Amino acid sequence: MKANRVLVLEDSLIIAMEAEDILRQVGVETIGIVSSLEQAMEATKSETFDFALLDVNLGEVMSFDFARHLASIRIPFGFVSGYSDTKDFPEDLQNIPLLVKPFGESAMRDFLQKLFPADA
Repeated sequence: MKANRVLVLEDSLIIAMEAEDILRQVGVETIGIVSSLEQAMEATKSETFDFALLDVNLGEVMSFDFARHLASIRIPFGFVSGYSDTKDFPEDLQNIPLLVKPFGESAMRDFLQKLFPADA
């Protein structure tokens, strides 16, 4: 997997830090952590990312519209959620790879394999 720059959108600092540790274990070099949709939009305007990890539920809002923004600018992404399936997600986003919380290194590797099947 050749993803060196990752954007993590996560409103829980503890989970974001765990995700950062696990991403480093699987070889990601640069990890940008943001906790709000506004910060995430700003980050995509000023930087490029190989992929993004999006927490589905950000308290008051869901990350679905930002996911569509990423799709429009061709940044691969996957969702992170405490829910184990995507059947309640909007129809256009039900086939996006999902990483279920809590996750470890092997779950992250499986998730990245779904996100980048050509590298498997």
